[in-house]
Order: sequence, then structure tokens, then C-alpha cells
Amino acid sequence: MPTESRHLTVSIQRPAGQVYAYARDPAHLPAWAAGLAAGIRRERGEWVADSPMGRVLVRFVPVNEYGVLDHDVVLPDGTVTTNPVRVLADGEDSEVVFTLRRRPGTTDEAFAADAAAIRADLDTLKRVLETD
Repeated sequence: MPTESRHLTVSIQRPAGQVYAYARDPAHLPAWAAGLAAGIRRERGEWVADSPMGRVLVRFVPVNEYGVLDHDVVLPDGTVTTNPVRVLADGEDSEVVFTLRRRPGTTDEAFAADAAAIRADLDTLKRVLETD
């Protein structure tokens, strides 16, 4: 059975290359991703963050020319959550698209809360980039 997905987007009045470069740097995550606001650091070649779920690993796909910011979050129990993210050019501006996938067993309320948290993070990313 296919996974239920929700596409959350934000338009940012900055060129796609600038948005991509900022958002793909894990060191910037605490400035706009509330779940990682406690900080992120390099440990033994991996990005490690303290999150509300505990110590997590964050692994981005390699730098690419297509605006792909997919990243895995490895939870403390070893569960891997893949987060598809794209930065799309929109003229001189950009659009960021985050695909939220519903994990098995997630209630409607929890799925809505995840979507709201991602929406808030995208709004923060917009605010950070548009005020720089």
C-alpha cells in the first residue's frame, strides 16, 4: 500500500541557489528547524543533533545541481525517516517543497501535528533568508 504524503511548500524571495546553499548546511538547521534547535555538531564524521526525540543523526544526500535536499533522520532506536525536500527555482525567487510521509501507526492528530511543525519550520526558513 502506498504511503500517504503531504507536500508542504513555502515561497522565498531569494534565488534557489542561495536557498539551497543555506538550507543544505547542517550547521544552519538550529536557526530554522525547531526540532534541532538544541544544536547540531559533527561527531566521527556524522552530523549529530539533540532533538525532542533524543540524540539523532542527520544525513543529507550529496551536494547536487538539482536542488535536492533529501535527508535521513536516524532516531535513537535506529528507525530511519527519509525526508524528501526540494528547492525549486521560481523566476528570481524559489519554492521549497517538503514531502511529509505518514509513518505506519501515525494517528491523524500526530500527522497533522507533524505537518504543522514542518510548516512552522518552512516559515522560519523564509523569515531567516528574507531578512538576511
